[in-house]
Amino acid sequence: MRPGMLAADGTVRDLSDHVEDITGATLDDAALAKLAALDVAALPVVEGDLDLAPCVGGVGKFLCIGLNYSDHAEEAGMPIPEHPILFMKATSAIVGPNDDVVLPRGSVAGDWEVELGVVIGKTAKYVSEEDALDYVAGYCVVNDVSERDFQIKLTGQWTKGKSCDTFGPIGPWLVSRDEVADPQNLSLSCDVNGQRMQSGTTGKMIFSVAEIIAHLSQLMTLHPGDVIATGTPPGVGMGIKPDPIYLKPGDVMELEIEGLGRQRQTVRADD
Repeated sequence: MRPGMLAADGTVRDLSDHVEDITGATLDDAALAKLAALDVAALPVVEGDLDLAPCVGGVGKFLCIGLNYSDHAEEAGMPIPEHPILFMKATSAIVGPNDDVVLPRGSVAGDWEVELGVVIGKTAKYVSEEDALDYVAGYCVVNDVSERDFQIKLTGQWTKGKSCDTFGPIGPWLVSRDEVADPQNLSLSCDVNGQRMQSGTTGKMIFSVAEIIAHLSQLMTLHPGDVIATGTPPGVGMGIKPDPIYLKPGDVMELEIEGLGRQRQTVRADD
């Protein structure tokens, strides 16, 4: 596995002579500035088919915000939350953007959720909303894959239905914050088997990226490399009326966020 950079000509360039991996240790402003200053044209082109790993490695915390789109809360029949709803997703769920999503044994209600991912670039504690975006290294696409029966019916935390192996595809790219003019003005979508299921805009977030970071930093220290999934727009399988639609082996999910790239996962059952 080698770190890479997407060049303007669409090729991927090898960064392994300059950085060992893209992790929290290489995401502060100074480290990113060094990468930005490289002569991209002089970097070796990565040839052949690419098997993309998660766009950030060594994730310490995978934090997720629930019911953070006003139209999704309406779809779910839930009241608008007064504060960000927080749950955790196990870091062992993290996979690459095009890896298979594996439904665990006993799964009957697998679901999709396209989300804007936020990757923290420097240690954040008691951060103000005004300064919060300065602590962002970059943004990425996240599929917050869910097993709704595990999530709702197994008694306990949502984490049960969110943390199954492969339930956290991240990437394809970690797009540095300077390339995203406004994280609250991005379109996002999810297709399942070629049918558009989710279509929305981050402008519908109840709590903005800045509000989320500021809120979480009052509760815990956010470290470089931590990932925050910021919620999903309407169109999840659970919300389809009158009969929900859930994932089955052979289904294909394709997720995209404006300027951040596209994911594609095939669903299969665990052995």
